[in-house]
Amino acid sequence: MSHGHSHSGGCEHEALGIENELEIGIHYSLYEKIDMNNVECLNEELEGSGKTVFKPYNERLNHDKFVKSDADEELLFNIPFTGNVKLKGIIIIGADDETHPKKMRLFKNRPKMTFDDTALPADQEFSLEKDANGVIEYSTKVVTFANVHHLSLHVPANYGGENTTVYYIGLKGEFSEAHHHGVTICTYEARPNVSDHKNNVFDSVNHQIQ
Repeated sequence: MSHGHSHSGGCEHEALGIENELEIGIHYSLYEKIDMNNVECLNEELEGSGKTVFKPYNERLNHDKFVKSDADEELLFNIPFTGNVKLKGIIIIGADDETHPKKMRLFKNRPKMTFDDTALPADQEFSLEKDANGVIEYSTKVVTFANVHHLSLHVPANYGGENTTVYYIGLKGEFSEAHHHGVTICTYEARPNVSDHKNNVFDSVNHQIQ
């Protein structure tokens, strides 16, 4: 019995159906959980432009906001989150020419990375296809990216242009608030009270039976 939605195995990326744009937009809402004030983009031509590519999926084709690399084709994004993220997928949109990123390297939980740090082995690397519409999703290794509070995204190369242009970076995954000690204590205290009460009731019933 075949399933109409089955995908061929071994694919690192898959094409997304445009008709599911609303649903895709819901999945790609992790931009709301980025600590935007502390996002860094190294080698951006215009200061502050790097953070503008993290935006709603339905604004992905808005070319008013983009980042262009400065001295060469490399870009390095340092992306802190406001809690913990289980990262599942990435979409990256560039220009439909030689300035589109060709490779993407991901590093987790390494705040304030510099280009010197990118000599380290990445947690995952992707070869990128040109995607001017945001229809290709790159699936991350969920086990590796299950508890991410900071993501660094390195673009080391493009398709031959002097500079690299990125219009949109979409992040898909699950978000959980950073744990606060006070909340944990409240939850812990509440549970014994309930169970104690139940035990007391249960004991009194036992006594009556005896």
